[in-house]
Amino acid sequence: MIGLIFGDTDFPKEILKTIKKKKIKYLIIDLSKSKKFKKNKKSYSVSIGQFGKIINILNENKCNKVLFAGKVSKPNFSKLKLDLKGIYYIPRIIKASNLGDAAILKEIIKIFAQNKIKTENSLTFNPELSLKKGNYSKIKPNKQDQLDIKKAIKTLNNLKQYDFSQGVVVRNNKVVSIEGKGGTKKMLEKSRSKKFRNHGVLVKFAKKKQDLRVDLPTIGLKTLKQSKTTGLKGVVVKNKQHIFLDKSECIKFANRNNMFISVK
Repeated sequence: MIGLIFGDTDFPKEILKTIKKKKIKYLIIDLSKSKKFKKNKKSYSVSIGQFGKIINILNENKCNKVLFAGKVSKPNFSKLKLDLKGIYYIPRIIKASNLGDAAILKEIIKIFAQNKIKTENSLTFNPELSLKKGNYSKIKPNKQDQLDIKKAIKTLNNLKQYDFSQGVVVRNNKVVSIEGKGGTKKMLEKSRSKKFRNHGVLVKFAKKKQDLRVDLPTIGLKTLKQSKTTGLKGVVVKNKQHIFLDKSECIKFANRNNMFISVK
C-alpha cells in the first residue's frame, strides 16, 4: 500500500493510471485546490494542517510509504483547519514557507520521516516521464540558442535570494524574466515580445538544495504552447531532473512550429 499525496497539475493523473494498471494498492491524500480526486473512493480530502488525520489515515491503512506529485501551493495559514498534530507542526511549516513552496514539502517529508513514513521518488512508477540528455525535436539549438541556454543555466545557478525559482527566460543573451512565486505561466506572460518571434529559450532546472524526490520542474504541451505565444524558440530541462508530460504531442508541436526541445 502506498499513500499518494496529490496536489495540482496533470502529473498525479499519470501516476494514478500506472498504479491502477499495475494493480498496486493505494490511497490518495488530496491536497489539490479543486479537490480533483474527490470522486475516487480511495481518496481522502484533507487540509495540509491536519497532520494527525493524515498520519492516522496512513497508519490505519498500514501505509508506511508515500509519494508526492503535483503542486502544493503555500496555504493561507490563517484559514487552515488544524488538528492537534497540526497545531504542533504548523510553526515549522510557516517557518519553511518563507523559503518557498519547495521548503514546505521538505518540512512535510521530515515530519513523515519522524512518524516512520518513507517518501518515495515521485518518478518511481513513471520513469519514462523523465528524459535523458539529447535533442528531441527536428530543430536543434544554433550558436545563438546555445549562448542563451548557457546564460540561462548560469543565471539559475547564481540565484541565491530566489530559492524557489525553477525557470528563466533568456533572449539574445539577455535575461528577460526569472520565475517567481507566480510560476512559469506568469513568467512567460511577462516575457512576450512583439519584436522577436522564435527567439530565446525557456530553461527549467530543479531548485537549489531541492529534494529531488519531489516537486521537480514539470513541462507539458501547455508549456510549449505558452512558450510559442511568448515568441520563444525552445525549451530546455536537465537530465533526469524533470517531469515531461505529453511527450509525443510536445515533439509534434515543436516540429510544426520550428521549436526545439533539449535535455542537458
